[in-house]
Amino acid sequence: MALTHHLGFPRIGAKRELKFALESFWAQKITSTELNATATTLRSHHWQQQSGLDFTTVGDFSLYDQVLDMSFTLGNIPKRARFLEGDAIDHYFRVARGRSPKDKAESVIHAGEMTKWFDTNYHYIVPEFYNDTGFSLNASRLEAQIEEAQQHAPIDKIKPVIIGPATYLYLGKSKDGSNKLDRLEALLLVYKELLTTLKAKGIEWVQIDEPILVTELDQEWANALELAYHRLQGTGLNVLLATYFSDLQNNLRLACNLPVQGLHLDAVNAQHEVRAVVDWLPSHKVLSLGVINGRNIWKTPLTATLDWLEPVYQRLQERLWLAPSCSLLHVPVDLQNEEKLSSDIKSWLAFAVQKLEELKILSTALVHGRESVAIELNRNTQALVEREQSQRIHKPAVKAATQTIDTNFSQRGSVYAIRASKQQAKYRFPAFPTTTIGSFPQTAAIRQTRKQYKNQEISKNNYTKVMCEEIELSVREQERLNIDVLVHGEAERNDMVEYFGEQLQGYAFTEFAWVQSYGSRCVKPPIIYGDIVRENPMTVEWSQYAQSLTDKPMKGMLTGPVTLLNWSFVRDDQPRADTCRQLALAIRAEVQDLEAAGIGIIQIDEPALREGLPLKQKKWAEYLAWAVRSFQIAASGVSDETQIHTHMCYSEFNDIIQAIADLDADVITIETSRSDMELLDVFDEFNYPNGIGPGVYDIHTPNTPAVDQMVRLLQRAAKKIPAERLWVNPDCGLKTRTWGEAIPALKNMVKAAELLRQSIGDSGVIEELKKAHA
Repeated sequence: MALTHHLGFPRIGAKRELKFALESFWAQKITSTELNATATTLRSHHWQQQSGLDFTTVGDFSLYDQVLDMSFTLGNIPKRARFLEGDAIDHYFRVARGRSPKDKAESVIHAGEMTKWFDTNYHYIVPEFYNDTGFSLNASRLEAQIEEAQQHAPIDKIKPVIIGPATYLYLGKSKDGSNKLDRLEALLLVYKELLTTLKAKGIEWVQIDEPILVTELDQEWANALELAYHRLQGTGLNVLLATYFSDLQNNLRLACNLPVQGLHLDAVNAQHEVRAVVDWLPSHKVLSLGVINGRNIWKTPLTATLDWLEPVYQRLQERLWLAPSCSLLHVPVDLQNEEKLSSDIKSWLAFAVQKLEELKILSTALVHGRESVAIELNRNTQALVEREQSQRIHKPAVKAATQTIDTNFSQRGSVYAIRASKQQAKYRFPAFPTTTIGSFPQTAAIRQTRKQYKNQEISKNNYTKVMCEEIELSVREQERLNIDVLVHGEAERNDMVEYFGEQLQGYAFTEFAWVQSYGSRCVKPPIIYGDIVRENPMTVEWSQYAQSLTDKPMKGMLTGPVTLLNWSFVRDDQPRADTCRQLALAIRAEVQDLEAAGIGIIQIDEPALREGLPLKQKKWAEYLAWAVRSFQIAASGVSDETQIHTHMCYSEFNDIIQAIADLDADVITIETSRSDMELLDVFDEFNYPNGIGPGVYDIHTPNTPAVDQMVRLLQRAAKKIPAERLWVNPDCGLKTRTWGEAIPALKNMVKAAELLRQSIGDSGVIEELKKAHA
């Protein structure tokens, strides 16, 4: 048989049940008992949806983040959270969010740093290590889920999933400069204890994820992997070592030869390595092949997959397992919930539940022959042919427009120094000018109005009236706070990608295709199925109205082409670079219309620029070339006096700083607060030429930032960036916060900027800062 399993399943729920339970718990509307009851119900339902697979996967469900779960399993709780009052769930959410629901002001702590999980839009809580970090096993969460799963599967068919020791260390951060690998021996003792515990429960197979095997490992980390799995032998437990997101390349032999009982290969991204792995893998080992794309939502070409998979099955027989390429965390739950999606586009798609069905079809075809699933294979082939031939996809005029792009499309009229001088003459910014990243709180009233308009329960006029009232509220609050550059608050926007996609041809939209980004934060990525066409302005009227309410400068807010690409489910029938250029032309037209409408400051957000970076460094140059050029195309069609901002959040960009500079944005705002400005260390060696706003407080926690803390962060930043080029802003948008949280935080932020201005003299103008820096 070709056994079937998966590496992980979406946990947020088809209708975001976990999100709403979490937020109710944080608001103290439900108890931890009620929260856990929701989690138990979701797990049970998910296992039912996975029935028919040969293994039931457990441990993939998390209340917030699987890496944070692993930290708590290993007893690696940051010291600042360990000794405060409360139970395990209080400690857990303090690390995740900076506080538990019942915390008082004195027990508010610094939340754990958060960053992207490899090249995905999922965020994990970064493990923290010190020279004296110790570990102790707490397997209660995993044991409880195993006990629950026994209602759905026999114990020998339950497969727990954990993050491997090497990947756990690799993804963590040393907080005192010590070598993370010095902690490996102590860590392995706890891992071995965990495996022994699982074996005692009756578990036969455990999935250990080591995705760092698809990165470019130096010898020290390769040695760490070898040491780890030699140390973990002897528990009697079968280990399936899982890699995903890319191919193995130089790590192929290492992965094949580690002393484990099975290896999972991402055969979507590494199909070219399957033959080599089959040749190299010892004959006693299982090979799990990820044959269904766990990162995108297009149907799998089942017949074409069988064409290359059948010879592998003939060689391996019962040693071959089938799975999605990676955890299905990155795709929506169930396509059957989409009742409004057009029937043709829906027929081209497969969400998590449908991907598991595809898996079963492939397994049946291998074991019993293609004729046993002939109807399913024919239906799949027909959908693929209809998609390829659909007239909705290809627009000759769009293809022609991308052919006209030349160097003039990607260059500003003058260099930054000249532009900055003209912009300062126009706006007379004070020292340390203040602004926000764009969004203000998305209240229940805003969401309800948007829903009523979408459902045609209120007229467009009534909808517009409510949104204008919300915009005016945002403007007036910013004026009262004395923020220097205002935003309109984005009340009308459901999501920074979906909002634009809804106004562009070539995009399709879903009702329930939610994907977890972090914690309770979910996104509903739109689907790019065809060529991109912008028919009308998308933001101009809202920005014009906001500017009419104030004499202060108003930023126009746009999402950049690379983020529109990377935060969508992207068509797979043409290179991503081609799609990105189409998006760049659409945003360029919007930028020019905003400028013509009198909006002189325009922010083009690119928070997803780095997450599209290939996991192999040798492929970076090609990606960065077309990604940076796409931004330049979008941003360069304006006068010198028009100031272009961009924003990046939770993005380790030190290793691509030259590409960031090549964007040539007049001002870039970045996340630095959770990392205590560590991201700015790159500027010790790199002379970043343009304006920069290092985020001075973390908006992903409800904590109110202290004035002195923000002053300290900005003073640290001023040691690395000339103060005359520093801006003051939060690290991200405020849509997930309440007004009661946003106002005091921004008030303190403005106060911090004022104190810094006073420190350089009463005039507080840019010229004074230039003299001080000189």
